[in-house]
Amino acid sequence: MSDTSRRPSKPGKPYRRPKKDPVRMLAFEALRAVDERDAYANLVLPPLLRKARDKGDFDGRDAALATELVYGTLRRQGTYDAVISACVDRPLREVDPPVLDVLSLGVHQLLGTRIPSHAAVSASVELARVVLGDGRAKFVNAVLRKVAQDDLDGWIQRVAPPYDEDPEEHLAVVHSHPRWVVSALWDSLGGGRAGIERLLEADNERPEVTLVARPGRATTEELLGEEAAVPGRWSPYAVRLAEGGEPGAIEAVREGRAGVQDEGSQLVALALAHAPLDGPDERWLDGCAGPGGKAALLGALAAERGAVLVASEKQPHRAGLVAKALAGNPGPYQVIAADGTRPAWRAGSFDRVLVDVPCTGLGALRRRPEARWRRRPEDLEGFAPLQRELLRAALDSVRVGGVVGYATCSPHLAETRVVVEDVLKQRGGGELMDARGLLPGVPELGEGPDVQLWPHLHGTDAMYLALIRRVG
Repeated sequence: MSDTSRRPSKPGKPYRRPKKDPVRMLAFEALRAVDERDAYANLVLPPLLRKARDKGDFDGRDAALATELVYGTLRRQGTYDAVISACVDRPLREVDPPVLDVLSLGVHQLLGTRIPSHAAVSASVELARVVLGDGRAKFVNAVLRKVAQDDLDGWIQRVAPPYDEDPEEHLAVVHSHPRWVVSALWDSLGGGRAGIERLLEADNERPEVTLVARPGRATTEELLGEEAAVPGRWSPYAVRLAEGGEPGAIEAVREGRAGVQDEGSQLVALALAHAPLDGPDERWLDGCAGPGGKAALLGALAAERGAVLVASEKQPHRAGLVAKALAGNPGPYQVIAADGTRPAWRAGSFDRVLVDVPCTGLGALRRRPEARWRRRPEDLEGFAPLQRELLRAALDSVRVGGVVGYATCSPHLAETRVVVEDVLKQRGGGELMDARGLLPGVPELGEGPDVQLWPHLHGTDAMYLALIRRVG
């Protein structure tokens, strides 16, 4: 649609109203929410997509493109920032954040999709005209035309230092991770260049949606009857959805009989549930239960044995999510809002205890790519005391002969082995069990006795698990 009114600054030239592209407008809105409100894309995007569908603005292909634009831009933000920096005449921090979001969306279309260059530039300039105004749209146009002069490989050669000169910075730019995260993951993984490159590449791939059939309430056979469903790799309760599968459309998920749960999280719960015990097996505790995925699986497994699960979560609103996840559990359970570092139960009350402690989340960067840009090395110092207190309290809460599972969704050594070693050294009374045999069929579990899962090796989040038997 055009407007024949004329702007004084362009005598004789008709002014054309910018065209609103609903897909790119939505992608921009999602990126602004991530930037301005520290929101997570996986929480912001679904309601925006539903609203667009309800208004009739979107079909399935539009939703897929909007999702790719948002997640692709966030995953590749570090690489794209380096490219944009090479094409502007000022430090990147001096570029207004909304302008940078439009530029990043444009760069992703140019370097990370099959959208033709002219279309990527044109669509981005139109978006800039709508959300930024004509003046800054000219800046966007100039920058993107520079970017369009080369492809991604060409730009990486220009903006990334050679591997031989600075391996960590090279990998940081090429694979779009902060340098400190590259270093930490490399330390945790060990080995040479091939392994870390495979891990960083896996972090930038879109993860599959994995479901869990909660025992006694749903079966994998039921879930496999759904379109685009295939068996899980390792967990007997896991079913994977091929690209485009929508969990909310599945009856068992809507009814809470099944849920969305990464296979790594399922394996952690299963390993704790199957660890050999000395003595009774009647009371289980999930000491950091929110938002409830592991608690729901543990509760169902406990019910099969006639055991009771107590699910504890410090934050009342998250305790509410746990209660929702456990609703309909086939056996008895209890949900309480309590601080796991100050137990609301007597010492030695439980036979099995799980503490999936708060952490940096570096093991779930596939699902929350923006987290890699928010976390800082100093965050480790903030989590460290809490992680140790929770593990100590868990060891106090389990009876002698019982088992504690310490889990994190981070492979950082400062959040995994270092915590376990420190607590066992200082507190005593616990011995590490070999967790590897409790993950049957899962390959490449390392030297043990603890277990570190990896996206590039196992197709899961980078979950860590140490199993500790209390001996005193």
